[in-house]
Amino acid sequence: MSRFSLAPVLTPLSPGTEGMLVVSGINLMSSRSGKNRQLHHTDEYEYDHLILRRGQPFDMHLQFQQPYDPEQHRVCLEFLIGERLPRHPQSSWQGHYCTERAHNSDSPPLGQGTGNKLSLAGISSPHPFLIPSLAEDSVYMGKTDCLEEYILNESGRIYYGTETQIGERTWNYGQFDKGVLDACLYVLDRRGMPHSSRGDPIMVSRVVSAMVNSLDDNGVLVGNWTGDYSRGTNPSAWVGSVDILLQYHRTNYPVLYGQCWVFAGVVTSVLRCLGIATRTVTNYNSAHDTDVSLTMDIYFDEKMKPIENLNADSVWNFHVWNDCWMTRPDLPSGYDGWQVVDATPQESSSGIFCCGPCSVEAIKNGLVYMKYDASFCFAEVNSDKVYWQRQADGSFKIIYVEEKAIGHLISTKAVGSEKRDDVTYLYKHPEGSEAERKAVETAAKHGTKAHIYTNKEWAEDISLTVDTQEAVMGQDVTLRVTLHNKGTAARNVSLNLFVAVMYYTGVTGSNFKQVQREVRVPGGGGNNPALSPSGGGAGPCRRWGGGALSPSGGGEAEAVGKSRAGWERGQQLRNRLLVGALYTLGISCRCGSAQYTWVAVPGSHTRCRCSPDHCTRLQF
Repeated sequence: MSRFSLAPVLTPLSPGTEGMLVVSGINLMSSRSGKNRQLHHTDEYEYDHLILRRGQPFDMHLQFQQPYDPEQHRVCLEFLIGERLPRHPQSSWQGHYCTERAHNSDSPPLGQGTGNKLSLAGISSPHPFLIPSLAEDSVYMGKTDCLEEYILNESGRIYYGTETQIGERTWNYGQFDKGVLDACLYVLDRRGMPHSSRGDPIMVSRVVSAMVNSLDDNGVLVGNWTGDYSRGTNPSAWVGSVDILLQYHRTNYPVLYGQCWVFAGVVTSVLRCLGIATRTVTNYNSAHDTDVSLTMDIYFDEKMKPIENLNADSVWNFHVWNDCWMTRPDLPSGYDGWQVVDATPQESSSGIFCCGPCSVEAIKNGLVYMKYDASFCFAEVNSDKVYWQRQADGSFKIIYVEEKAIGHLISTKAVGSEKRDDVTYLYKHPEGSEAERKAVETAAKHGTKAHIYTNKEWAEDISLTVDTQEAVMGQDVTLRVTLHNKGTAARNVSLNLFVAVMYYTGVTGSNFKQVQREVRVPGGGGNNPALSPSGGGAGPCRRWGGGALSPSGGGEAEAVGKSRAGWERGQQLRNRLLVGALYTLGISCRCGSAQYTWVAVPGSHTRCRCSPDHCTRLQF
């Protein structure tokens, strides 16, 4: 916690006064059950120090060795906050209060004395410890139940898995535990954040976003997606933020290791501790746009095989970040409220690995030019997947656009219960609605491929869905592809199936199965060809940093379809629709009492999704 020092200056008001007042005791009334801590709503902090929220009155008592006479004595108090006083006063806050208002017209009256005791009243610093319950504060949140959840609740739920297999883990935020406040303030100090800026929740949340990951500034956590955690702690082993923050403060070194849900859990702890209403949010099918195109671009060669070196964008089957509540005076009216903050180091922002705060309302409407990092956040929840095929002349042509693949079941813990709350409606208009498509096209105009929606060249009359039966590990899996022709003319369709392994971050391995099927879809009808990507049986899960997984009951598998479609125009009077379908194969298994889920999909590298710390590959 920042140093709080009190320097009383005691002088007689007139030359005739005998001697100077001598202070024998100072009572800051700092106990957790005392008036100050109760009124400032800081009694939950496990400290015996005086902890005040900004700009609010507080009381204290001075004890003198002789009687205090307001007619004869003048008392001035100087309050100092900051480690570097007085060498760097710009990084600190000072408050001056005197019993004689004529000497300091801006100061409130200090109070009244009785005998040797003087009761004082002051106003706290305008900078740290925001007040979400005060209407004038920039982090004001009017609903009491929301304050209870997003400020005072010390535990919560973090969701993971896939949209069809949602998992949850309990997380101990512990924002009021002994030592956590010191650690949170140390995070701001480590970044060199001046005290004069700590009253601005926009800057505080941005600094916390940068400091919770270790890149650039040796912040709190080192991210690790390699599967080798031998030098630190497996990300899945963490159950809360307290040990992480205390270790960082104690050692002054980044803690090993974290992944997205760990980064987000720590951010929730820090911001709640500092008085900013914060929640942990999970987005399923979360996109990672690497080139600011505002689309997820997948490239194929002439034979519909993925071009691995071009497929830098990825789709995580889940990603976790934070919402925090504040006003945005730096934006036009209407963009206050929930703001996205993401501490997982994915892309740099102004040269630093941080993300946000970004207005959720701006994301919803595709206003990607608003501060901060709105383009990246929009792509995570509402970008289209665009499939490109290389042509004979080396150019690329759009062959299919998948409009509803990204941003599903955006979830957070419900207020006042342990249920999951779906907040997708805050981030995007209903899928396929006019408002949602307008938001996508508005965003794309500010991306690096702004021309995509200007002249639509892809066909939209063939739709594709994929279903699968429940499968047992070691046995074949049957995928059922359903094609529906919305037009009146029949279409000849070429289905290409590629199956491969994928981490939960969307990075994929080499194909282990490929099937091709030719079908004809009559106008207004459908066709259901069954494709069985068998490959000799599924082998056991191999160890990946956290101990071997032993599937219980054989394990279960499910398949999810990812379609690629394109038009070929021949010399004959017909159109041929080419669909290269890449399917994910998701398998869940049990290890002890915990359930882990991982997914297999095509691409170039291997990544596990729901429990990236336990599995490295599937053998078929």
